[in-house]
Amino acid sequence: MVVRSVSDSDSPQSPLWPLADDDVKDALLSAFADGSWGKYQGPHIPQLEADLARYLDVPHAFCCASGTIAVEIALRALNLPEGAEVLLAAYDFAGNFRAIQAAGLRPALVDVAADRWRVDVEQLEAAIIPETKAILVSHLHGDLAEMPEVMEIARRHQLQVVEDACQAPGAKIGGRQAGTWGDVGTFSFGGSKLLTAGRGGAIFTARDDIYQRAKVYCERGNHAFPLSELQAAVLIPQLAKLELRNQRRAVAVAKFRDATRHSETWITPPPAEGSPAYYKVGWYLADPTTREAVCARLKENGVAIDAGFRGFARRPAAWCRKAGELVQARRAAEATITLHHPILLAEEAELTRAVETVRQIAGG
Repeated sequence: MVVRSVSDSDSPQSPLWPLADDDVKDALLSAFADGSWGKYQGPHIPQLEADLARYLDVPHAFCCASGTIAVEIALRALNLPEGAEVLLAAYDFAGNFRAIQAAGLRPALVDVAADRWRVDVEQLEAAIIPETKAILVSHLHGDLAEMPEVMEIARRHQLQVVEDACQAPGAKIGGRQAGTWGDVGTFSFGGSKLLTAGRGGAIFTARDDIYQRAKVYCERGNHAFPLSELQAAVLIPQLAKLELRNQRRAVAVAKFRDATRHSETWITPPPAEGSPAYYKVGWYLADPTTREAVCARLKENGVAIDAGFRGFARRPAAWCRKAGELVQARRAAEATITLHHPILLAEEAELTRAVETVRQIAGG
């Protein structure tokens, strides 16, 4: 079976995703039968928000139209001064850079750690200037940001933190859910995500003031950036299965990592501390010039591997401040490849075939 690669802005066409889940089908049929699918204020969004808050062990969850708008809502809910700086990794999802700008704030770029996709915490602190008022930190490609260190820096410098867990629902750091370390966290429910409703997102927080500001910003006579009742209905049963599915994904990722650990052409970063979640599984190529050919060959063999993000290191200085040369972020933008997650839940024969294909092409 050939699995087409999927980008962050794409809806998956792979027969593996979204899963053929009977509980999701039942939720769709039930929402049709009782008419709740078309309501402004039905039962599903309140239930999903309550389920998310309970799962994350926070008092507040608030659903919205996408993970991208969730980040912007989270930034606006911090009540930062106009034009204030927000630090973020120079390798990250493009929407996060734009969300900072859309909120009337200025991005300031910090390098990532070597052979990682997490912000370098040592350079993070060094990048702080008086105009810096917040940090936007992401968990990417199966890596996890060092949130205890990030929060210690933030508290010492009186900065607020938005924690983007759109790629990492269910991941844990120090036994605590990714996304709940920061002042406010975000999820995405996009068509390719681990929890999917085609589109959608959520913010969550332990702070009453952030929750209230988020609701006020979105209120335009009704919710201006809503998740629909139908989307919420299909997410509820998926959330209940997230832990078990993440465990299956972790077992599969270990097999892929084992297949590449002796490779001289693919660099396999060490596992992240804690319990990662795997929306994308990342590697670095020792020779970035081979990336297009490597990805093409894998896709020809039915394995959905793509290039990573373009990053922000080449953005003009008029748009952002750059803290240093951003050497590792430039390298990440040139050398990262990522395996899309659906294969991680495939039947054993399909998974084994994909692992062996990666082993052969990586030379591991």
